[in-house]
Amino acid sequence: MLFNLIFSAAVALAPVPNMGEAPVWVDSLAAAAKLEPIDAWEAAALYCAAARNGSTEAQYMLGMLYAFGEGVPENRKMAATLFSSAAGQGHVRAQMMLETIRLGASQLPPCILADVKPEKMPEIVQPALPTLSANQQKIARIVRQIALWHDVDPNFALSIARVESQLNPQALSLKSAQGVMQLIPETAERFNVRDAFNASQNIKGGVRYLRWLLDRYQGNVKLVAASYNAGEKAVDRYHGVPPYPETQQYVAKVIRLYPYSQHKQIQRRFGA
Repeated sequence: MLFNLIFSAAVALAPVPNMGEAPVWVDSLAAAAKLEPIDAWEAAALYCAAARNGSTEAQYMLGMLYAFGEGVPENRKMAATLFSSAAGQGHVRAQMMLETIRLGASQLPPCILADVKPEKMPEIVQPALPTLSANQQKIARIVRQIALWHDVDPNFALSIARVESQLNPQALSLKSAQGVMQLIPETAERFNVRDAFNASQNIKGGVRYLRWLLDRYQGNVKLVAASYNAGEKAVDRYHGVPPYPETQQYVAKVIRLYPYSQHKQIQRRFGA
């Protein structure tokens, strides 16, 4: 495919390590991983260097930064191209991300094609979530981004995720609901989630289900929340929120976090 040809050309001149020596990108990859929580743009520059020198892990990590607009501007084409290249070389997590982000026309970051710095992401003030831990904040950013990709108000998707699992990717209920969006096995299969404990796959499945429910109930927040908890058959049977205490409490919790009767329309902020 074209992206593999482009990437092969980009790394063709990369130095080849001598037998027994660690690849030249090992140090920069380790440094990037430490830098990423502190300065995602500096980490992106190091990932670029490691990717140019043949690291599939760096391709994947750089793709994640472009997918979610961390340090570098969000660009789904670049992210998908990097994931595709890494997946083609056997990187499992990159393959999983390809199932989350749609692949459009191939496009590589300029810092892969030449020894230049990546474009820097402008400073954007995110809505504060002071009650969340650092790990929860990270999951919240993924929820927001995947929601945007599927035309779901990020605040609504985040409200569901917080009520479901408190943004815990390893959450497991007594009813076998799994992950951030608490997908039961049937729902996971319905929305093509192979690993419910993989945060991006799980969130994608849950958000796709929310999008389906929003279309079915014409954006009625209470009906969508009730259906997410009890299933659309129960909502249809009772022509509204079912008289189940668990479901009624669930809907009340969602409404406290998302106090709207109708789902708010959003403006897509990505152009890739």
